Amino acid sequence: MTVAQVLERDTLDTVAARIRAHVVDMCAGPEGGHLGGAFSCADVLTALYFSVLNVDPERPDDPDRDRFLLSKGHAAVGLYATLAERGFFPTEELAGYGRPGSRLMGHPVRAVPGVEMPTGSLGHGLALGCGFALAARYAGSASRSFVLLGDGELQEGSVWEAAIAAASLKLDRLVAVVDRNGLQLTGATDGIAPMEPLADRWRSFGWAVRDVDGHDPDELAEHLGATPWEPGKPSVLIARTVKGQGLPFLEGRSSSHYVTLSPRNHARAVRALRATEAAE
Repeated sequence: MTVAQVLERDTLDTVAARIRAHVVDMCAGPEGGHLGGAFSCADVLTALYFSVLNVDPERPDDPDRDRFLLSKGHAAVGLYATLAERGFFPTEELAGYGRPGSRLMGHPVRAVPGVEMPTGSLGHGLALGCGFALAARYAGSASRSFVLLGDGELQEGSVWEAAIAAASLKLDRLVAVVDRNGLQLTGATDGIAPMEPLADRWRSFGWAVRDVDGHDPDELAEHLGATPWEPGKPSVLIARTVKGQGLPFLEGRSSSHYVTLSPRNHARAVRALRATEAAE
């Protein structure tokens, strides 16, 4: 099914709800998963794959495709759910996540259709995105490269080395998105390494910056689809999000970082998502 066909039937919010439902089911498996960070970026992934990215599940290796890198690779369950909904592989395969023999591992790998690079060693994704953007320039391609970073990941010095390089090389076909949910495994990001005013920090590195609600997929699509925002400058969208968004018993808590949902909590999560969908 094409994006146009999906959006004739569903809104971006509806697609994001299905992605979250898949994540809940995967996190109820024996291996569990990084639920909190997958939920916080679900609307970003929806906006990208169902409105912005020039990708085709039938031609995943199209040389002129846009590239997407999940630098916060631990949120792989969110990416897998999105790729399956977009048609890169059957949604039924999600049930095998984390099981022996499955290609759906804890972090993304190239064996999964639609995954450009293995990621999850934090701090590397933006540099890889620079490489893709520079290669596209040399190839004369108009493709864009998008990188989704976690806000805790910004504590890695390699992120800022890549930010300097991108601005110096004027890689205006490179777009970074920061999932600014304010939490990491050990607590609040600003309690560990304060980073505000974050927008000003990125501007000082030579980037065009926008700071938006990270749970409005329509607004996210509008901003991301309009990149590059300034000629000669890479773009960064700071998406203000809530970890575990949509599950009252987990949202906004560090404990949502990695969970294995018990049958009881799986049922609670499913009810919460259904209630949210019914209210919209």
